[in-house]
Amino acid sequence: MAKYYRREIYLSRINKFRDDCDLIKVLTGVRRCGKSSILHIIEQDLIRQGISEKNILFIDLNKRPYKSIYTTKQLEEIIDSYFKRTNKGIKYLFIDEVQNVNEFEKTIEAYRLEENYSIFITGSNSYLLSGDLTTKLTGRYIEFNINTLSFDEYLAMKKFFKKDVSVNLDDEFNNYILEGGFPLAVKYDDPVQKKEYLLSIVDEIYKKDIKKNNKIRDKSLFNQVKTYIINNFGATTSVNNLCDYLEKINKHRPSKHTIYSYLDILVNAKIVNRCSRFDLKSKKSLAGHEKYYLTDLSFYFSSNVDNRINYGPVLENIVYNYFKLHDFSISVGRIGKLEIDFILSKSFSNSYAYIQVCKTLDNGIYDKNGISEVENREYVPLEQIKDNYFKAVLSLDKLLQNRSGIPNLNIIKLLLETKLPF
Repeated sequence: MAKYYRREIYLSRINKFRDDCDLIKVLTGVRRCGKSSILHIIEQDLIRQGISEKNILFIDLNKRPYKSIYTTKQLEEIIDSYFKRTNKGIKYLFIDEVQNVNEFEKTIEAYRLEENYSIFITGSNSYLLSGDLTTKLTGRYIEFNINTLSFDEYLAMKKFFKKDVSVNLDDEFNNYILEGGFPLAVKYDDPVQKKEYLLSIVDEIYKKDIKKNNKIRDKSLFNQVKTYIINNFGATTSVNNLCDYLEKINKHRPSKHTIYSYLDILVNAKIVNRCSRFDLKSKKSLAGHEKYYLTDLSFYFSSNVDNRINYGPVLENIVYNYFKLHDFSISVGRIGKLEIDFILSKSFSNSYAYIQVCKTLDNGIYDKNGISEVENREYVPLEQIKDNYFKAVLSLDKLLQNRSGIPNLNIIKLLLETKLPF
């Protein structure tokens, strides 16, 4: 059996720049999402395609013999010593957990300037997404954000680990919701082991990416913000309302600046993604009323004893991550007093869409015309938009309909499609 599961959606993107010596390839993503495995697959592909191992160096700064490298001088000595045997061709340099080396940016940039190194790096997002990377690498890098497993990858990973996959996709979908998409969690059959593994990831992120952050002056307050955001994922978050909530608990009001800073830390640690709100009439972003979606649902379900699924925010979260995977910019839409779950757009493309998400269009409550209350709630905002871009309502319904030319698509089927509907 192959050692690593091939995540082709990422490999195809990264391989377009594999031989580019001018751009540093930076893989970001929450811890344990599979960044290192992707680098190892690229390394193995190079060897299979005839690239000499003398032209390839993989440095994992968390493992022997490299775990004691902390300075740029030590790192440069390792790289120069290895590649002194190499005179021809591109030198492929992979550095995993690069933030372990102080001022690594200077060394990485120096090798890039030699113009015969194709460089790949991964590391803690609290470092890689800092201003230092942008400044010291002078913008000559391309970022690939790696997510935890999408639903189709989750099913494929179960097969990769020779686990049983139910023919009932609804059951597997519910398992995916509760277990999340961390690749190695799939290996565990015992629910207790699985939960312990997921909690260990949360603990590792806290210790390595958050605890050492010198912007956290009040750890108790930060934990309250973290717990609030995780427990209220998918809900509109007003910083003023969050300050009101924290004031009731602590009997003193935190500053808005502090709360914004703590929310940024959660985003930079890749625990949540921030989704802004956009007004379709004024064509302006609306600050202060964002939504936050979990990068993986296990952040919620692994730390809560109540595993009942609230499908509203859960399905929104899954759909958000799906379109994020496909490189869409995503906003929550507002048209008058009505809300549109997602407005999707893609740079350098005419891909644009409006998406509504719900569990079902029939909640058993009907108006005088016999139309479901939920159907009206989901369709009316889309019907108010007069442009010709793609519009759809996504649900778990099996019997699908079409209203005003706007299709109703099944979420599970969409997640397994190889081609987007627009």
